[in-house]
Amino acid sequence: MKWFGRRESSNIEDRRGSGLGGMRFPIGGGRRLGRGAGVGGIGIVAVIVIGMLLGVDPGQILSSIEQQGGPAPQATPRQGDDPMRQFVAVVLADTEDVWHGLFQDQAGRRYEEPTLVLFSDGVRSACGIAGSAVGPFYCPSDRKVYLDLDFFRLLHDRFRAPGDFAQAYVIAHEVGHHVQTLLGISQKVHQARGRLPQAEANALSVRQELQADCFAGVWAFHAERTKSILETGDVDEALRAASAIGDDTLQRQTQGHVVPDSFTHGTSAQRQRWFRRGLKDGHLTDCDTFSAGTL
Repeated sequence: MKWFGRRESSNIEDRRGSGLGGMRFPIGGGRRLGRGAGVGGIGIVAVIVIGMLLGVDPGQILSSIEQQGGPAPQATPRQGDDPMRQFVAVVLADTEDVWHGLFQDQAGRRYEEPTLVLFSDGVRSACGIAGSAVGPFYCPSDRKVYLDLDFFRLLHDRFRAPGDFAQAYVIAHEVGHHVQTLLGISQKVHQARGRLPQAEANALSVRQELQADCFAGVWAFHAERTKSILETGDVDEALRAASAIGDDTLQRQTQGHVVPDSFTHGTSAQRQRWFRRGLKDGHLTDCDTFSAGTL
């Protein structure tokens, strides 16, 4: 991905090394999963992996995190010595530029920029307190994206999805949830899920997550058209990441079989398909996963 030398967003809140008042987050992110919060009754190892999915619903995962003691905070690198921070700031700036234009042209509204919070070990948000094992997430209550940069190492090592554009896809997916919040989609999904049986609520979550994948593709289309950001192999990096975190792939790896009724983010093929759909023409209207007969 071509990103060096471009504008960096000022909407970065760097909390790395700030600590959380002596809090420690054990394996599994320090959270207690209540009834119905697990995936298919799987064990703790699988719960950890599922917890690293993109776009985790903070209302379900973050609300019951427990507080414990922890390690001393580490010094945060200076901005000029921190290329990963610079990369994240450039990608976030790219999303700002694209979504400002799209909101004006396609939605007829003003885009409100989110803040991206960098953290290490654990973080407080308006949605609760999260350990790093929760993975990147968006909190609609404070309209902020939360990211522990160590997740990118996990994306490379555990999920076998290396590359800077795979990382950009992660950020663009979370910003996609911000777009859903601004458009009122997230609120409607949240209200509807509360009235549905668990399996149907999960199916609605799948459609929401796939739309965020599609929005990530929309971003990539317009960023490429206006800034020529893509290099050979970049799209494959994003597709590899989307495949690696599909519900079916993760469940097959962790429990040996899949339970479709427990899916909350979509299969590997579905996540790839909707990213590609957004990437094809860059139209928001192409991302209506809620009306789609086939995902």
